[in-house]
Amino acid sequence: MVIDTHQHFWLYDQTRHDWIDDDMKRIRKNFLPEDLKPVLDKNKIDGCIAVQADQTEAENEFLLGLTKKNDFIKGIIGWGDFRSEEIEQKLGYYSEMEIIKGFRHIVQGEPDHNFLLRPDFLNGISKLEKYGFVYEILVFPHQLGAVLEFVKRFPNQKFVIDHIAKPYIKDGFSEGWKVMMKEIAKCKNVYCKVSGMITEADYRTWNYDQLKPYIEAVLEYFGPERLMFGSDWPVCLVAGEYEQVREIAEKAVSQFSPSEQKAFWGQNAIEFYKL
Repeated sequence: MVIDTHQHFWLYDQTRHDWIDDDMKRIRKNFLPEDLKPVLDKNKIDGCIAVQADQTEAENEFLLGLTKKNDFIKGIIGWGDFRSEEIEQKLGYYSEMEIIKGFRHIVQGEPDHNFLLRPDFLNGISKLEKYGFVYEILVFPHQLGAVLEFVKRFPNQKFVIDHIAKPYIKDGFSEGWKVMMKEIAKCKNVYCKVSGMITEADYRTWNYDQLKPYIEAVLEYFGPERLMFGSDWPVCLVAGEYEQVREIAEKAVSQFSPSEQKAFWGQNAIEFYKL
């Protein structure tokens, strides 16, 4: 089974989705399962993980509703307020819904570079393991120091880094990102999604050679057993087409053995998310 581990659905709202700026106007509209299914079929993708785009509990209910009529959605990564004193109660509630596999917070948007390390947030994250949920880490490179300390605090918690931590591809900066990603990858409970790269490059002029140093780094650091494919649809559409994202991934793992490629394209996701 081939799994796209990272895509989003939304009913576009100008206020709620104000992060979609003029350069991203192609995605200023609704994106729903009926839009994605033909794309997945064309690219021979069997299923996907729907990841939260809004930081509300209403987002969880929205995604849950979509799964009832679309069995190609194999899992949901929702949102929860991990700083709340009621977080364990919420996790207990969501643990009754097998389709919810874990949670994410848009940490990249937090002005506090050490947001992940604040006591109230750490307390909330400490409850995840009890319920078997995964946690997805969405950050920029300048936040990776906090990520390293964060993942070391929870050696038995399954984490995955979204979009290879959004390196500064457009500017060509890689050395600091490489140092931190190599250290983080030493924590065997941390996986990484090969996703979201073309939108960190120049939307109009990117090419594979610009992405290659970042791809080669995560392939080396995490290895085929801890990497997963993600498209970041529909966000990827601001810089290219789904087919191009898939082609990048195919080229990236072309040197993997057949069994390693099988792991990258689906088996790792099946095991990580308990699909």
